[in-house]
Amino acid sequence: MKNSAGKTYLLGTQHVLAMYAGAIIVPLIVGGALKLNFEQMGYIIAADLLTSGLATLLQAWRNPFCGIGLPVVLGCTFTAVFPMISIGSQYGMTAMYGSIICSGLFVVLIANYFSKLVTFFPPVVTGSVVTIIGITLVPVAINNVAGGVGSADFGSLSNFALAFGVLLFIILLNRFTTGFIRSISVLLGLIAGTIVAALMGNVSFSSVAQASWFNMITPFYFGMPTFEPSAIITMIVVAIVSMIESTGVFMALGEICGKKITETDLTRGYRAEGIAVILGGIFNSFPYTTFSQNVGLVQLSHSKTTNVTIVAGFMLIVLGLIPKFAALAMIIPNSVLGGAMIAMFGIVVASGIKMLSKVDFASNENLLVIACSVALGLGVTVVPNLFVKFPPLLKMFFENGIVTGALTAVILNIILNMGQKKLPPAPKV
Repeated sequence: MKNSAGKTYLLGTQHVLAMYAGAIIVPLIVGGALKLNFEQMGYIIAADLLTSGLATLLQAWRNPFCGIGLPVVLGCTFTAVFPMISIGSQYGMTAMYGSIICSGLFVVLIANYFSKLVTFFPPVVTGSVVTIIGITLVPVAINNVAGGVGSADFGSLSNFALAFGVLLFIILLNRFTTGFIRSISVLLGLIAGTIVAALMGNVSFSSVAQASWFNMITPFYFGMPTFEPSAIITMIVVAIVSMIESTGVFMALGEICGKKITETDLTRGYRAEGIAVILGGIFNSFPYTTFSQNVGLVQLSHSKTTNVTIVAGFMLIVLGLIPKFAALAMIIPNSVLGGAMIAMFGIVVASGIKMLSKVDFASNENLLVIACSVALGLGVTVVPNLFVKFPPLLKMFFENGIVTGALTAVILNIILNMGQKKLPPAPKV
């Protein structure tokens, strides 16, 4: 789809709004747990947005060393939240950022070796992993539909009305419109939902009024990094988990964009993420990974060019430098976001199912790979305390439904499919 500058800007805005809530929730959680003051909280939110923009541009810029060249948007990985809080509480902020820098260097160094695992990701594995990614995102959408976890009006009828009103609006736009209007259906749904919420008195502009006009991001805001071995090992585990998640997202986007993902592509993608993590440590923000939230948006908008995510990357940088603008995106109610998320995250599930359509379902081996990986991925997601008795590093590794499901799919595919000679069909009697 060819886009004019104005259309590209709107499509980029749609990507930013789709990932914005997920992007700022991490600094809010981490900053609150580490008891940062108002000024420090403002800094890490701004630094997070700016570095997220830089990371997005790194992935879009395909070059011989890094950048996968797919329409991806990067944000802080949720997997890192509680490890960062633990490290920051025990060793201080400087050790937290030192461990983030080391984990980024680790990703850059092993990217070439990790990419060789692509041979272990045939359609039965990639389809299962992408389906699991979508399924694990669904609870986030449903919680937002009800108003967001911990909200005073959680589950109120007004929240449900707003959420399903936005969802219906997006569906109707996709049914009765074509071209550009259909491609920005999510953006229009968010705008319409926010206007209706404002008329209902559910929108507060206080955050916009309090936000400053400019914020300069400086390296090592909290001091020069320090390096604690246990903290570094913890963040390296987080980095490996993020790489496994990103592999599934890269495969899903490659399928949507009609591009075969090679070892070289994965190496460049991992390196870009590693550099982004290093930047996160330097600017005292967070480790970054490919946001699976935005995969469904690529499919819904049918805009598969990196020009759109490049615009989104520059917009995130501007939002990081001008908090007043960033605060405008915070006025969108959770229920409005939830309605849009149902469509976006559901598309991710559908993309996984589409990838599985290439699989031979007459094979019991394939059925077992899909059944066990999806079941375990979903199970870990809905029962997050499943591994509460595990050692901390193992718990952090396995309590992520995407990682558990992905590892299950890879291992079962090796056991059941790889190296097996296909028997000829039985002769007809």
